[in-house]
Amino acid sequence: MVRMLRPLTRAVTYTRWLHLSMAIVWPALWLFIDEAWWTVGTATVVLGLAGLLPAMRVVEGLQARLLLTGHRDGGADEEIVVAPSVTWGDRGRLVVWLQTRLFLGALLSHLSVQLLLLTVDLVSTALSGERAGGAWLVVTGHHGWHALLSPLPLALAAAVVVGSGHLITRIALRLLGPSPAERLAALEERTEQLLERTRIARELHDSIGHALTVAVVQAGAARAAKDPAFTDRALDAIEETGRAALEDLERVLAVLRESEKPVSGRPTLADADRLLESARASGAKVDAEVTGPVETVPGPVSREGYRILQESLTNVLRHAGPVPVRVRVRVADDTLVLAIRNPLPAGGTGSGRGSGLRGIRERAALLGGRARTGPDEGDWQVHAELPLS
Repeated sequence: MVRMLRPLTRAVTYTRWLHLSMAIVWPALWLFIDEAWWTVGTATVVLGLAGLLPAMRVVEGLQARLLLTGHRDGGADEEIVVAPSVTWGDRGRLVVWLQTRLFLGALLSHLSVQLLLLTVDLVSTALSGERAGGAWLVVTGHHGWHALLSPLPLALAAAVVVGSGHLITRIALRLLGPSPAERLAALEERTEQLLERTRIARELHDSIGHALTVAVVQAGAARAAKDPAFTDRALDAIEETGRAALEDLERVLAVLRESEKPVSGRPTLADADRLLESARASGAKVDAEVTGPVETVPGPVSREGYRILQESLTNVLRHAGPVPVRVRVRVADDTLVLAIRNPLPAGGTGSGRGSGLRGIRERAALLGGRARTGPDEGDWQVHAELPLS
């Protein structure tokens, strides 16, 4: 019983009734002034023409969101579009919506009034034997048991109000909802947002992870060396790496704060010397060789190449320590090739299941390239090939 009465305690039940009742206000006024039933047909034609106006979809969408769902935005009402009609399909659905709303609004208003009048008649005949008049169902006689029937029209009116509210909301979701083209555009936008979140997660992992790895390695080496000069160099390297990580963090946070603005100023392979010097300062013996015009590499490829190199050097420092590292960067035949090799740690074979290595492969795949990571002839290798076009 409580569950059945619960819809009557919700404000949206009555705003839905108001939404339907508002649809017949101006046709009813027109009929009252002219007193000719042909005005109803005229009202139907006028609504049909109004539905062809692109801006009418915005007005109806806003009303439906506010009165049928109880929210201006967010939640389930995201299925109700607040945007001008673009295609004739949008206009056609809006015309059908306006006609449906007019018909249901007229039916609901008539039933609501008649059921209330019927209740009044039942009470009046029970008390005095005289009808108040107005209801389409004639109640005659002077019977006290009429009072017992008076709650029935009220219950039926409540059921009509609740049921029509649910019905008009479902119709609105169908007729005022997004078209297939709009659904596709929304899906593409959401996909772009998810890809951007994934990219930001990789940026944070690579940049902050590299900085923390360098800081840990440098601090441990400085403590083991017990040499003031080496300690000073280690602190300088930690400071420089930390500052670079903070710059990267600021760029990522700027993307989160201003999602509509593109990322700018991210490091590219032209800044690779900073990575190599940081690895050398951490004790790694880096043998680097760059072949070809790196500065001509397209921005997206150069930025992803920088991150692949960064993650590769971070893995060397994290898992192998200060060991010899061979870095080869080659630009030739419309391809950027990155090859990083280092001796495997004693007693270990490395692992290809880390999120950093997975990120390397994902970066290469997103650019249409490929990357291999894993043991190779006693070394650990990262070999990435990225197309330049």
